[in-house]
Amino acid sequence: MSTTAGRNPLNEFGPWRVRLVVLLLFLVGVALAGRLVQLQSSRQYDLAGRAQRQRFYTESIPARPGDVIDRRGRLLATSIITPSLYVVPERIDDADTFAGRLGGAIGIDGDWIRRRVDQHRDKQFLWIKRRLSTEEAEAVRRLELPAETWGFRNEFLRRYPQGSLAAHILGLRDVDGIGRGGLEQKFDHILRGRDGERLLDRDARGRVIGVVDVTEPPQNGQTVVLTLDTVIQLHAERALDALMEEWKPKSACAIVMDPRTCEVLAMVSRPTFDPNDPSHVALTAWKNTSIAAVYEPGSTFKPFVVAWALNKGIIKRNESFHCEHGEYRMGARVLHDHHPFGELSLTDVLVKSSNIGMAKIGEKLTNAELYRAVIAFGFGRKTGSELPGELDGIVRPREKWDGYSTGSIPMGQEIAVTPLQLITAHAALANGGRLMNPRLVTRYVDELSEFDEHNLPGESTAPIVSQTVLPEVAQWVVRGPMTDVVSRGTGKKAQLEGYTVFGKTGTAQKPDPETGEYSSKLHVSSFVAGAPAYDPRAIVLVVADEPSVGHNHYGGSVAAPAAADILLKTLAHLHVPSDKAASRAALK
Repeated sequence: MSTTAGRNPLNEFGPWRVRLVVLLLFLVGVALAGRLVQLQSSRQYDLAGRAQRQRFYTESIPARPGDVIDRRGRLLATSIITPSLYVVPERIDDADTFAGRLGGAIGIDGDWIRRRVDQHRDKQFLWIKRRLSTEEAEAVRRLELPAETWGFRNEFLRRYPQGSLAAHILGLRDVDGIGRGGLEQKFDHILRGRDGERLLDRDARGRVIGVVDVTEPPQNGQTVVLTLDTVIQLHAERALDALMEEWKPKSACAIVMDPRTCEVLAMVSRPTFDPNDPSHVALTAWKNTSIAAVYEPGSTFKPFVVAWALNKGIIKRNESFHCEHGEYRMGARVLHDHHPFGELSLTDVLVKSSNIGMAKIGEKLTNAELYRAVIAFGFGRKTGSELPGELDGIVRPREKWDGYSTGSIPMGQEIAVTPLQLITAHAALANGGRLMNPRLVTRYVDELSEFDEHNLPGESTAPIVSQTVLPEVAQWVVRGPMTDVVSRGTGKKAQLEGYTVFGKTGTAQKPDPETGEYSSKLHVSSFVAGAPAYDPRAIVLVVADEPSVGHNHYGGSVAAPAAADILLKTLAHLHVPSDKAASRAALK
C-alpha cells in the first residue's frame, strides 16, 4: 500500500497560498495607509477646499433697478419681484413626462423642454422660463414635481405703469435686465445698480439648507427724474393719434418744450409700442422719429434766415421785396410761389411764405452767410439730448453749395433736420436768441421718497450753448412776423382764444423715389407754434410724414390744428394766464 494513499494534493499548496493572500492584503493596506498619510500631509488644504466648495457656493443677489418718474413724481417705469423657473436636468429621470406636465402649466411646448433637458443632461441648472405670471407660478406648484428637479428664483420684472405712454423716450429692459433704447439704455449704469453676493450652505444632494453670510449687499439703482410732464405727454399723444386717424401719414411726431430752459415736456412718436409687451412690435414702431427721422424743413426754416440777415445788418425790418408775381429766374432755375405776389414787406415774406422773397434774401446773404446761419442754429450736429440714436441731420460741406443752394437753403431745401433740432432752434428764437441743449433728465435720487414734487426741476436752466442772434432781433421775428403767420397768414388754424400765438407752417416736398425729382404728392407737413408771444412758456412742433388722405397737405391744414390743441392744453395745465391784454398794451 502506497504511503500517499488518501492524501489531497491541493493541501500541499494551501499554507503558502494563504500566506501569499495575506501578504498581498497587507501590502495593499500599507499602500492605502501610505496614500492616506500622503494625502493628509501634502494635499490636506486642497481637499478641504474642494469639500468646502462642494458644500458652499456664492450666489449673486440682484440689485433692484431704479425707477423712472416725471417732473411731478409720477411713476413711468418701475420693477417688481417675480419668480423665474429653472430645472435640474441631471436629476430628471423621465424627461418626456416631466416636460409634458411642465409645458402644459406654463404654456410652452413640452417637446421643446424635453430637448433642452436632453441637451444639458450634465447640468444642475437650466432656465426654462423667466419671469412667470402669478397664475403660471401657481400652476407649476400644483404639479407637485420632485423638489430636487426644479425651483424658482426671484428676479426683477420691469413694468411700465402708463403702458405705451412715452415709450420711445423710456425704451425698455430686456430679459437680462439690460437697458435697450431710450433712457433705459442711456442711463443703464445709473438705473441698474450693482448686484450683491451671498454665501449659501447646501447638503450632499446639492440642496440649499441655509444662508451663511451676505458677503456684499446689493446697491439698488437710482431713480431718474425726467423733465416730462405725464399730463402734457398724454395730451400730446392723444392729439397725435387723432392726426394719424384723420390724415393717415406714414409716421408722425410731436414735441413740447419749455423755451426758457429747453426742457422737453413731451415727446411723441408714431407708430409706437407697449414696452410691457415688446414681442409683438412692428419694425417701424421702434424708431423715435423725433430724433431719428431727417427731412427737409421747408418753410419752418425761413425765420432763421430772416433773423440771421437782420442780425448781420444785411436787411432791415422795414425793407420790402418784389416777388416777381410768382416767377423768378435765378440763373438756369425758375422759382415759383404758390400765389403771384408783387411787392411784399419783410414781415409778409414770412407771413405769405414767399419762396421768391426768401431767395432774394439768400442772394443778399450769399452762401457764406447762409452756411454760417445754418451752423449757428445747431443744424448738422446732434442737439446734445440724452437720447441714444439721435441723428446729426444733413448739411453738406460749404464747398458743395452752388447757385441753386442760394435759392434753396432760404426756403428750407438742400438740408435735412431732425424734429428735435428744429424745435430747439425755434426755442432759441423764442427765448431771445439763446441756443441751448434740450434736456430730458434733471437729476437722480437714491429713493423715490427723496423726491420733492414742490422742488420743481424746471427751476434750473440748461447751459447756454451760444447766443445766435441779438435778443431784439429774435423778439421781433417772434412777436412780429411769426405772430402774424397765425393771426392772418398760413397758420390761422393755430389761433387760441386768450393767447397770442406765434408760429410757422412747413410743407416740404419729398423726392420721388422713381424720378429723383421733388414729388407733387409726397410731403412732410409740419407746424411749430408757441405762446404767449410776449413771454413764451411753451413751444410745440408737430410733423406728419406723407399724409395720405385728401389733397391739401399744407402744414397749416395737417399739423397746425394738432399743434394748437397740444399748446392750449399745455398752457392750461401750466396755469399760464391769458396774454391778450399784455399784448395790446405792448403794441401801443
